[in-house]
Amino acid sequence: MTMHVSSGRNWPALRNLGLAAIVALGGFAMFQTANKAAEEAVVIPAPAQDLPAADGLQTAVFAGGCFWGVQGVFQHLDGVTNAVSGYAGGTSETATYDQVSTGGTHHAEAVEVTYDPKLVSYGELLQVYFSVAHNPTQLNFQGPDHGTQYRSAIFFATPEQEK
Repeated sequence: MTMHVSSGRNWPALRNLGLAAIVALGGFAMFQTANKAAEEAVVIPAPAQDLPAADGLQTAVFAGGCFWGVQGVFQHLDGVTNAVSGYAGGTSETATYDQVSTGGTHHAEAVEVTYDPKLVSYGELLQVYFSVAHNPTQLNFQGPDHGTQYRSAIFFATPEQEK
């Protein structure tokens, strides 16, 4: 999988942010109006299986709605050393904001997360993804963003992540 870049331990520690702030960053807490309350994060249980802590940094790629919201969640997670927004699932020739925003390039807005598995596990990243960063029950949209480029996808980097 190529990432194209344009321009218990149920909850890993989140740097200096409360859950409400993380939820807002993740796209669940949209602007509140008098008639509509913000959505709540859904806390899912810790994974039944997880990858063993490995030496060195690892990468994971998550797509789900606007990449800036997903990036905002992961970049504040202890153990994450970098979170970069970009596009996954299409070709580098069409990995531009203008082209991807048409929904016709086969890309998904995605975030490449570099993490230290001794500080945060892949399973914990998945738990945060499904609990806070994205609601996978919303087909091809997240909040106000609609189109196939906002679909849910996990692009595994290793056979262990695929399991």
